[in-house]
Amino acid sequence: MSILVLGIGNLLLGDEAIGVRIVEVLEQRYLLPPHVEVLDGGTSGMDLLDVMANRDHLIVADAVLTGDEPGSVVMLHDDEIPAMFTRKVSPHQIGLADVLMALRLTGEFPARLTLVGVVPQTLEPGIALSPVVQQALEPALQQIVVALKQEGVKVIPLEVADANA
Repeated sequence: MSILVLGIGNLLLGDEAIGVRIVEVLEQRYLLPPHVEVLDGGTSGMDLLDVMANRDHLIVADAVLTGDEPGSVVMLHDDEIPAMFTRKVSPHQIGLADVLMALRLTGEFPARLTLVGVVPQTLEPGIALSPVVQQALEPALQQIVVALKQEGVKVIPLEVADANA
């Protein structure tokens, strides 16, 4: 089993950074088994092709435009996801849609694909998340934990792991 949790976003565009911030907190708070890789993909686009290829499950955390209220957490699966990226939040999503298409064309598409998205309030230049998106970070993180547990992954809070060491 090979699982990748990928956070994408631009740290300089406010709420656009939510995907990266989610995976940062995931790494800070949880111990994950070796078959689960957590990666800050930033705005890498096609550079992520090799790392995303042939995964049993790819879980992507990102900012998404759905028409829902800012701070809403959206969870999509498999074929629902490429359609979501026809409505771009920022230029990096062109890269993600291209990578997903390339993986499909080469037969290296992940067996399962999950998107945990947060609707941004602002995409203005700045390094802080808006308060409403900051509040969505925890529910979005928990959706990723649920997705991992559904795959049979033991997601251990670090304070529990440290206490048992």
